[in-house]
Amino acid sequence: MRMPASSFPWKISRVLKRLLFIVLSLTGLALLVVSCTEETRRARTTDHILMIDKEVIDYHHQVVRSENEEIGEYISRHQWKMMQTPTGLRYMIIGKGNGKKITKGDEIRLKFSISLLNGNDVYTSDSLGFKVIYPGVSEEETGLQEALLLMNRGDHAKLIVPSHLAYGLLGDLKKIPAGATLVYDVEVLDPAHGNR
Repeated sequence: MRMPASSFPWKISRVLKRLLFIVLSLTGLALLVVSCTEETRRARTTDHILMIDKEVIDYHHQVVRSENEEIGEYISRHQWKMMQTPTGLRYMIIGKGNGKKITKGDEIRLKFSISLLNGNDVYTSDSLGFKVIYPGVSEEETGLQEALLLMNRGDHAKLIVPSHLAYGLLGDLKKIPAGATLVYDVEVLDPAHGNR
């Protein structure tokens, strides 16, 4: 039996409607799968970043512990009686000066020598000249500035400055290696030109 010509287009459009419905359904399903996969990928990435952060923090703690042990052994070997600040700076006044307490922004002249824990000398005022520093204002190592603010003019001190208070992970890209603990012998001289 033959269908009338007028019903034929209706059948095609019905087939096209079904085909369009199937295509749209499959497209929607594909988008849903992709978005779920993307969400899983994001969640995995976030967990992965958190895991890496924890590993970095754990590694940092191990480095700090190891550095503290080395500093303790160094102090013990030299039989020094040093005080420690909350930041990890160790210091000991070996010659008391007559001057006033150093305050933030004071201009001071510093005679110094810097060495590593292995005994290698790095820098000295004999070769570089005296350092003029404004504690708490200058761009000098944080540990040195902290120590100077604990001293009086004329004081002579030994300092052990952990790497995080010195030149950190990079060193100074000259003589101070990466992650180096520094040993200072410092003497605060008269101010170069008074206070700032």
